[in-house]
Amino acid sequence: MERAVLSLLSGWTNFYVIVGSSAGALIGLQFVVMTLIAQGQVQSNVHEIRAFGTPTVVHFGTALLLSAIMAAPWHALSHVAFCILCCGVAGVGYALRIVWHARKARYQPDLGDWIWYVILPLTAHALLFATAILLWRQAPASLFVIAAIALLFLFVGIHNAWDTVTYIATRPREHQSAESER
Repeated sequence: MERAVLSLLSGWTNFYVIVGSSAGALIGLQFVVMTLIAQGQVQSNVHEIRAFGTPTVVHFGTALLLSAIMAAPWHALSHVAFCILCCGVAGVGYALRIVWHARKARYQPDLGDWIWYVILPLTAHALLFATAILLWRQAPASLFVIAAIALLFLFVGIHNAWDTVTYIATRPREHQSAESER
């Protein structure tokens, strides 16, 4: 049974190469976004960066890490499950930390921010935790769930990076137009 499941993992290699490569490239672009923030002189504090900037890198990093875990040449299903379980536990703790930073930020998050920066990632991490446990009993279905979670982290990261860029792009203009009206 375990050998059959491990052989199923090899069928997912191309999927995880694509997802992991995309996540890695997008992490690099997020550094460009952070440079734009610094050069654009957009006012932000450490809580805002930790609530809205850093999580985007973490979401891309999680997609990359899941891809690496799932594409590794494992010899035991228990090792895969343990790694996925650790990702889930660490991620739930991190998502709760994001809530703390978001509440301390000057910017007041709206419902969309709570959904994309907290609820979706928290749900995805909790699902990772549950899927790691179910990997023993429902391995083929669990592999699809883990793949969906990796994609979810990739899309959450893309959404949040775009959200940050549009916020930066519109904020200085509002600031400049307010100054020019004086």
